[in-house]
Amino acid sequence: MDTSDKWIIQRTGISSRYVSETENTSDLAYQASLQAIEDANIQREDIDVIIVATMTPDCMTPSTACLVQAKLGLNDCPIFAFDINGACSGFLYAFQIASDLLSRYEHILVIGSETISKMIDWNDRSTCVLFGDGAGAMILGRGATQLYHYANSEGDTQQVLQADGLSLVQDLQNNEPSTHYLNMKGNDVFRFAVKVLKESIEHVLAQSNLTMDDIDLVIPHQANYRIISHVAKKMKVDLSKFYMNLQEFGNTSAASIPIAYAMAQREGKIPANGRVILVGFGAGLTYGATLIDNRGGQ
Repeated sequence: MDTSDKWIIQRTGISSRYVSETENTSDLAYQASLQAIEDANIQREDIDVIIVATMTPDCMTPSTACLVQAKLGLNDCPIFAFDINGACSGFLYAFQIASDLLSRYEHILVIGSETISKMIDWNDRSTCVLFGDGAGAMILGRGATQLYHYANSEGDTQQVLQADGLSLVQDLQNNEPSTHYLNMKGNDVFRFAVKVLKESIEHVLAQSNLTMDDIDLVIPHQANYRIISHVAKKMKVDLSKFYMNLQEFGNTSAASIPIAYAMAQREGKIPANGRVILVGFGAGLTYGATLIDNRGGQ
C-alpha cells in the first residue's frame, strides 16, 4: 500500500494492533468474560443475562451470546442470551439495555467482542490500518451507582460507513455483486464523530446536572487520536481527561470501550467513587453516551 508507519501514526495515533489468526469472536468474548466474572467476585452460575455486542459474529445463528453461554458451561442454566449489532456503538447500546433489565435480573454479563479482521480489505488503506480484534466484558449488578444514558442513530443514506456482507439470496437479486469488506468515507466519519461525541457528552451532563469539572474520566470509542483530540478542544477540556489506548489496540469496534475501561481501572485512573463517561459512535450511523456516577448522585 501507499503508506508508512509514520503516516499511520500521524493520521490516527495507532502504532500497533492485534489480529486473531485462530480464535473467533465467541472465543475472545469467552476469555473476556472469565476475567469480568473473576473481577466481579461472582460465580458463573450467578449470571442471569448474556448480551454480546458485535458486528462480526461467529455465524448468522445461533447468537454469539449463546455460544459464550456454552463455553462457560452454563447450558443447563436459565439464561437470557442474545446479540445486538450497534457497530462501534454496540457496547454502549448493550450497556443501556442491560441497565434497564436490572429491574428483573441480578447479574448481567455485557460483552463487546470483534474479529474485524474478517471484514477488512487488506489493500484498502482507509480501513486496514485502523482496525484490530479484541473483546472486553463487564458484569452489571444492582447497586447504588447512578446511570445516565443517551443514545441515537441516523440512517446512513450516504453509505459513509458500511459493510454489505454476503447475501443469503444473491441468486434472486439483480444487483451487482458486492463484497463483505468494510468501507468508510474517512472525512465524513471524522466530521460526524466530532459532532456527535460532543453532543452525546453534553446530553448526559445535562441529565445529571453535572459539568465536565465533575467528571473524573471520559472513555471514548477508540477510533482515532485526532477525533478525540478535536472533541476535547471543542469542549475546552484538557485532553488528559480522555483515556486512550488506541495506540496499542487500534479500533476494536464494540470491544474498544470495555477494553479501555478495564485498562483504566487497572491503572488506577477510575476512583472508587468516581464519575466516568463512556461515549461512542459507529456505523448506522449510531452514537451515544453513558455517565456512570459512583457517588450515587451526591
